[in-house]
Amino acid sequence: MSGRSKNDSPNFTDPPGRAMSSAKCESLKAMSDSTHTTTTVSNLGVAMFTVADQDAALAFYTQKLGFELRSDVRFGENGEMRWLEVAPPGSHARLALNPPMRDQPGGSAIGVETADVLGEHARLTAIGGIDLDAEPMRSPGAPLMFGLRDPDGNNIWVVETPPTE
Repeated sequence: MSGRSKNDSPNFTDPPGRAMSSAKCESLKAMSDSTHTTTTVSNLGVAMFTVADQDAALAFYTQKLGFELRSDVRFGENGEMRWLEVAPPGSHARLALNPPMRDQPGGSAIGVETADVLGEHARLTAIGGIDLDAEPMRSPGAPLMFGLRDPDGNNIWVVETPPTE
């Protein structure tokens, strides 16, 4: 960025090794500008996956992954719709399992955290019947992680909990 000192602006790169355009840099600054109206949103609480069969998805998440059922409610004029949520035990965030509204199910991704990535990988491998990466990934600068896919093609990344500082 010509004409700027290192202290004038964060050193953003996009993709790695290429300088971020000044328009992107300005956009990021605007998003964190405290003069904008503050949001009333305070929590990332529900992620949503589209699934072909809510009962099969519920079985996968509770019986294979060990999540717990958080909500299973019928709604709509004649109860034709269903709001279904699961979550890891102790989690504040939930995962809603919804039928597709327009397209095919699948294609979404979330990350879940554990302090024991290797132990969780071993646990899921022992259960069997899960589309799971063969080994966790170790990459410089990134947390230890592995991926798995649900029967509808949604991706779940199991990521090492960041160290507390």
